[in-house]
Amino acid sequence: MNISELQRLSGRWSLVTGSHGHLGRVICETLASLGSNIIMVDLSSKFNSEQVKKIESYNVTCEFYGYDLEDLNARTSLIKEISLNHSQINCLVNNAAFVGDSNLQGWSVPLAEQTIEAWNRALQVNLTAPFHLSKGLQEKMSTSDGASIINISSIYGEIAPDWSIYENTEMNNPAAYGVSKAGINYLTKWLASYLAPSIRVNGIILGGILRNQPHSFVEKYSNKTNLGRMGTEEDIIGAVLYLASDLSRYVTGTSIKIDGGFTN
Repeated sequence: MNISELQRLSGRWSLVTGSHGHLGRVICETLASLGSNIIMVDLSSKFNSEQVKKIESYNVTCEFYGYDLEDLNARTSLIKEISLNHSQINCLVNNAAFVGDSNLQGWSVPLAEQTIEAWNRALQVNLTAPFHLSKGLQEKMSTSDGASIINISSIYGEIAPDWSIYENTEMNNPAAYGVSKAGINYLTKWLASYLAPSIRVNGIILGGILRNQPHSFVEKYSNKTNLGRMGTEEDIIGAVLYLASDLSRYVTGTSIKIDGGFTN
């Protein structure tokens, strides 16, 4: 079997959460370019018809489901609807992430001011939702060809922040974010063990992505990497291609680190 056959996803269905975010768009396009039909899942308010058209330009089918993954009932409804509408789900990408912003109360603040509400919201989206979707779709995926779950994680699930790179900025690194990503790293291994051999489960551990952060932060962060820069959304393409396709058919329970050498 040649490489082009191993990476082909024609006729398969991939579900991507957080589909309309920066990473989500790249992940959806990568999978569509390999021939996979796409199920986009994101907040209803984020629906973008132009993005759907872009995916369909790869001659695949694209569906959008507007659900809030922070909500238990919404997740339950999503699983039920997907299970009723589809005979197979070949790839599940747990990409949706609660990252908050500087305006969210109890989030991007010193530890004493971080709230339990913000903590719970982050864990619901970043950890509970991937568990819930993987659990709810396991029966459907177990009978689907090349079934693969990909969990998108962060280096802050492995290491503590270097607080010096945040100095003189309004940026912060809430405890809940790193804890939720540490949890998803372990969940990847646990699910890989439990769902084998019918479903492979792997992760992608990302370093910082360049998104208009303060110059001082970008400079300090970049200086800590071997490659001398922050990441971009496009840096994830190769890993997604590999883990979603039969190129990685003997790979499960592992995570690919894409951080430019930040954690070396």
